This record gives sequence, structure tokens and C-alpha cells, in this order.
Amino acid sequence: MGRLRIKNLLLRSYVGFNPHEIGKRQDLMLNISIDYKCGKEELSDNPEDALDYRTITKEIIQKVESSKFNLLEALARMVLDLIMQYDRVQAAEVEIDKLHALRFSESVSITLSAVKDE
Repeated sequence: MGRLRIKNLLLRSYVGFNPHEIGKRQDLMLNISIDYKCGKEELSDNPEDALDYRTITKEIIQKVESSKFNLLEALARMVLDLIMQYDRVQAAEVEIDKLHALRFSESVSITLSAVKDE
């Protein structure tokens, strides 16, 4: 098993239901951990054998930045489901911080995780 981490992915999306949030993109920071079945990449050093984290990240960026959600929980579930669709992925955890969501805090975050049944 390998663990891939995507750290501090800074994106903007429509998240929120309060009047001052509607129609405004919010700053979000994503931290993602992906446990996956290692193939032969650590021995072959061949990029074609590796889990393609660039493609996964590009798909996350496209989905997050083109979506609208009332709740962080729903956004986190969408990202988690996107990651879990890959065959080699066995488990994942997604933390999404909504930056500057509260007056005296840096952020508010939600963390969701999933594990595939064997």
C-alpha cells in the first residue's frame, strides 16, 4: 500500500447559504490523503505504472471550481466520491477548510473518509 497526500490545494467555489455568501466564491483549502494499491512503480520507476495524481487533482479542481453547494459536507462528499472511483484507491480522507468563515478563526473545516470493502 502507498499513501499519497495532496496538501494545501487552494481553490475557490460557491459554498454557503447565508445571504452574504450567495453568489460569491469562497476560498477553500483541501488536504487529501489517498491509500492505494502500489503496483510496480517503486521498482520500475516508470510513470505509466504510477497512480496518476495529476489527473486526479485536475479532476478535483474542475469539479470543485464549477460546483455550488450549501454545505461543506456535500462538497467534501463529492470530492471523496471522485477519488474513490479509481480502482487502485482503497481508502481516502478529504479535509476541506473554508477560510475566513468565522470572524475570529482562520478557517472552519470538515473531514470525511471512506474505505472500500474487500
